[in-house]
Amino acid sequence: MANRQDWLPNRRDEILGMAMKWNNVLVVKGAAWNVPEAKSTELNSLTLVAQAAYNEVLTKDRTTVLTAKVNAAFKALSDAMRDIKKRYFYIPPLTEMDMASLNLSVPDATPTPVADPSGQVTATVTLLGSHLIKLVMEHIEGTPLDLKADYGCRIYWGIMPHGGGTLEQAAGIHHYLQKPPVSGDELPHSLFTRRKKEPFDFPAETSGMTVYFCIRYENSKGKSGPWGPIFSAIIP
Repeated sequence: MANRQDWLPNRRDEILGMAMKWNNVLVVKGAAWNVPEAKSTELNSLTLVAQAAYNEVLTKDRTTVLTAKVNAAFKALSDAMRDIKKRYFYIPPLTEMDMASLNLSVPDATPTPVADPSGQVTATVTLLGSHLIKLVMEHIEGTPLDLKADYGCRIYWGIMPHGGGTLEQAAGIHHYLQKPPVSGDELPHSLFTRRKKEPFDFPAETSGMTVYFCIRYENSKGKSGPWGPIFSAIIP
């Protein structure tokens, strides 16, 4: 019975009790729920077989044959119940009362709230080679950390030529910085990552220029946490 779904009871007497309740409910509502009569009949037959095997194992000395018999009976019953639930009980018009009548829990339609990040993150810089840089994300000690939260990091960056970019360079494809940034909001590029290590391969013509970074946590809803510190490196 290792493949049993969470909604199916663990005890065999409880499985029988649920199956009997399903049989009684389907007599009344099976047609309205579009459950074929053959399916209801099959469920009833399998319930009777499982009940007989269960009673037999309670009243006789258990043998290998008897154990195999009861296991097979309950597997067939459980498979039939899983099939019926999957095919006919996931679809309206079942109401909360209908689900309760089948001993099934009502699905929780309330979305799980996603908390906004409140911690801060930074990174260490490793120079890998010609115009190659790797960032290794690090949580800033002393700021809040929710280990259960599904957070990633959004890395912001911008490149500044020697002495700052011209107006034309600032408006160009690379959006070069004209002066050192004082806030992450001033950095023109960003990417989201869930990796702890993120490599950057900058254009060859940027070698020797300064790249500025700033990182903040971001949750699955796109909500961002507070900025971490701005840090920089010379592109090799």
